[in-house]
Amino acid sequence: MPGEVRVVVYQAALDEGQLAEVRAAYHEVSRRLAGVPGMLGNELLRSRFDPSALAVMSRWESLQAFRAWEASTGHREDTAPLRPYRDTRTPSPFAVYEVDAAY
Repeated sequence: MPGEVRVVVYQAALDEGQLAEVRAAYHEVSRRLAGVPGMLGNELLRSRFDPSALAVMSRWESLQAFRAWEASTGHREDTAPLRPYRDTRTPSPFAVYEVDAAY
């Protein structure tokens, strides 16, 4: 696992209707990203302390694999369904972490 990368994109759903929309967008984006080289999977996470705060965490085999996908022409189009739900309450819309240690 060391060397793998996790990318967290912060989303928000201010009510149950929006939560359903975020979930639908997440599933659509996940279908579009199936088979992307280097992507190991992703999850939709919801805060237990703030139910309006969500995050999509994707797992990548390396930073190079993530950057190659991010630079691809389809990146923005493939992720477009989730873009309206970005959490603007956070200082940055996403974060990239490299696995330093794991068991």
